[in-house]
Amino acid sequence: MTSEQSGHSSAQRGGQQRGGQQGTSGHGGAQGGGQGGGVRRRDDAGRERNRSTTRNKTETAPGQRTRVADPARLVAFEVLRAVSADDAYANLVLPARIRKHGLDRRDAGFATELTYGALRAQGTYDAILATCVDRPLSELDPAILDALRLGVHQLLAMRVPTHAALDQTVGLARAVIGAGPSGLVNAVLRKVAAKDLSEWLIELTAGITDEVKKASIEHAHPEWIVRSMRQALVAHGRDVSEITALLEADNAAPVVNLVALPGLGDLAEAFEAGFTPGELVADSALSSGGDLGRLESVREGTVRVQDAGSQLVARALAGVEVTSGKDGSEERWLDLCAGPGGKAALLAALAAQKNAWLLANEPAPHRAKLVEQALAAIPHDSWTVRTGDGRDIGREHPGAFDRVLVDAPCTGLGALRRRPESRWRRKLSDVAELGPLQRELLASALDAVKPGGVVAYVTCSPHVAETIAVVEDAMRKRTDVELVDAGAALDAASLSGAVHAGNTTAAVPGHQMMAQLWPHIHQSDAMFIALIRKNG
Repeated sequence: MTSEQSGHSSAQRGGQQRGGQQGTSGHGGAQGGGQGGGVRRRDDAGRERNRSTTRNKTETAPGQRTRVADPARLVAFEVLRAVSADDAYANLVLPARIRKHGLDRRDAGFATELTYGALRAQGTYDAILATCVDRPLSELDPAILDALRLGVHQLLAMRVPTHAALDQTVGLARAVIGAGPSGLVNAVLRKVAAKDLSEWLIELTAGITDEVKKASIEHAHPEWIVRSMRQALVAHGRDVSEITALLEADNAAPVVNLVALPGLGDLAEAFEAGFTPGELVADSALSSGGDLGRLESVREGTVRVQDAGSQLVARALAGVEVTSGKDGSEERWLDLCAGPGGKAALLAALAAQKNAWLLANEPAPHRAKLVEQALAAIPHDSWTVRTGDGRDIGREHPGAFDRVLVDAPCTGLGALRRRPESRWRRKLSDVAELGPLQRELLASALDAVKPGGVVAYVTCSPHVAETIAVVEDAMRKRTDVELVDAGAALDAASLSGAVHAGNTTAAVPGHQMMAQLWPHIHQSDAMFIALIRKNG
């Protein structure tokens, strides 16, 4: 089903709820006299009747305007309000709202596309709206602004007919905000509809010579993120011209990635449901969406939703050679920042296959419970969950673990495809605030690993200050560690054996041993990994 069909069906549904009136705005109104081309009617005195119904094709007579909120658009509006007003995460709110309003698969798809699209492109849409509103956007009621963003996305980026986008967005505003604001929404969106997206972008970027600022507007990323991504590409030896492809990949709707836990899960059910085999990593599957709850293997926890990049870095750590267990003792693994448990589950399953044991540490009690739930399908003698500060483990358990994962708290800039609101919520200051914690966690991990063991420092961010700079600082402070080739470890863990993570051009001194996955190259989140072995 196309988005255009969703637009028609939603408009028709609105008409049915109004007692059978025509749902798509404009058709009835265009039948008036005058320039509409219809039959002119006069009363007994010879005066033309129904002159007020003479409208252009995209206008709607007052009696025909939608007065109810289309359920799919209402879901999208409620999610945007939760994100704006409550700092909620769209991926957590959206499924609950879809269930609450009882959307079928078609309307759920429409609501999802509308929600995520409006959130991703918010910066660009706000720039357009700023030229169409007679006051600063900050002075608008936030609910009105969210309704406008939904309308702009339908008009400029979805195949929803203009009349349906206008009629349904105005109807939404009238139903949930009020009759007065709906007039403003109608007037503003008519101005937006006068140009298509390419024309708006030409107007907004006219005279701009700063490539970062221009890319920020054209690809809906804050300038500081565009600048950071450019720096990250260069730091890993890639051409800065790749920035366009990278930003476009950030704006593409992500596919759903599944992983079958090794030795426990089976993807046969997923393949029967239309998933396709993943191309990056073993035991993975891909899909454009759908209700995953219908898969018994997902409900049981033996098959899990997890980005392919996350799967690959976990497998790289599990597969890298360690010399700490040469005495024949069972390997002990540590996930220092385990919540909410995705990588911990994969590591625990891999550990069980090697007769190893995993300690999954998480400081927040509610997230520690999520880790326990994620690990529930794995034999319980293969893992233990600890609730506590990971910075204490190195001191409390020095030299105790063969393999340590530090999936450090970060800005999450590598997962903007999946968390569309994050690009507008995060600030450059967040990078500096997270830096000390990242360094302390890595230092604790290096204390906790055995001589001959390996630490994997991983972030879902390509930002140089969260990745390369943290690792380099740690290496300068210690004389008992060395870098292991992370790109080679990713290659060894991948299906192709040639992920080509890291440098593709001239080597950057000191950086070539670290590796970075990219959405525009690997169709995964932008996961960074450095592998550090303790000598001894």
